[in-house]
Amino acid sequence: MRIAAGDWQLDLDPHRGGMIRALTRQGRDILRPMPEGSTEPFESACFPLAPYVNRIAHGRFAWDGTAYTLAPNHEGQAHPLHGTAWLGAWDIEADDAHSVTQVHHHKAGTGWDWPFTLRQALSLSPDGLEARLELHNTGSRAMPVGLGFHPWFARSAVTAIAFEAEAVWLADADMLPTQTAPADALGDWSRGAGLERPDLVDHCYAGWGGALRISRTDGDVLLEGDAAPFLHLYVPPGEDFFCAEPQSTMPDAVNRMPPAPLSPGEMASIAMRIRNV
Repeated sequence: MRIAAGDWQLDLDPHRGGMIRALTRQGRDILRPMPEGSTEPFESACFPLAPYVNRIAHGRFAWDGTAYTLAPNHEGQAHPLHGTAWLGAWDIEADDAHSVTQVHHHKAGTGWDWPFTLRQALSLSPDGLEARLELHNTGSRAMPVGLGFHPWFARSAVTAIAFEAEAVWLADADMLPTQTAPADALGDWSRGAGLERPDLVDHCYAGWGGALRISRTDGDVLLEGDAAPFLHLYVPPGEDFFCAEPQSTMPDAVNRMPPAPLSPGEMASIAMRIRNV
């Protein structure tokens, strides 16, 4: 399925995982394109994160006096990762030439003990992409919620990235957060820094300023987040992509910095924009 506006074009998988398959501007890849025929989310251009983001340590946490255990949900992963929506079925609720709204219904007990309905609205304008997630608690109990987006940016035309944050969470060998450090502990991104480095960056930045500038040889791009105080940065050495993920919570938040309860009937939301500067 494809939508377009101005110089921007977006391809998506309308029924599987809420995945974006490609995002281009003037025919050039802004997000890494998904291989033809692939259904693997880790090969996608972007997918939604809900009802939690990143990892939950060993799948164990307590909420409202009850202990819960989640099994790993993807091959090769030791901890449950990124929630349930990226692996689930979606339906088209509305669409036109420039926008599409998808909906995902989760029943309690399948990887998450609370039922919810999640909507993802994607819209293009001549300025770029706006994406919004809205999660509705359709159950009878309050639930923890973490929301985010996982865009995989094409790296070939990128010369530097720049953003402001208050701190970075250091991580152990399982990429689980351990302690905070000054935001420049892995490099001073506030001044703008290149992505060619020998070490892996797979860390969450707290107190994100809500904007990340991507300097490109064909014109800069701005990533923005609303209701996203955390930014998870993933820069693997030698790859043709990097990830900058706006998130409402940190990794393993239910064990470290629990989100406010989402009561029955209430909604949580997050938005992301990828646009011209």
